Amino acid sequence: MATPNYSYEKRQRELAKKRKAEEKRNKKSRPDDGSAPAEEHNSAPDGNSADGAPPATPPAA
Repeated sequence: MATPNYSYEKRQRELAKKRKAEEKRNKKSRPDDGSAPAEEHNSAPDGNSADGAPPATPPAA
């Protein structure tokens, strides 16, 4: 039976901690105005994106 790779497991835990800390920092840096996420803010009311490009169409199945 193979021995556990403790170094790999430790590195994965460290990376998870860094990701969580980064998400927390990003969440704190964004203003919490109760609105939709930033991904939805890039479209104008008429359905076109704010930069004038037409909205992306989903690929045909």
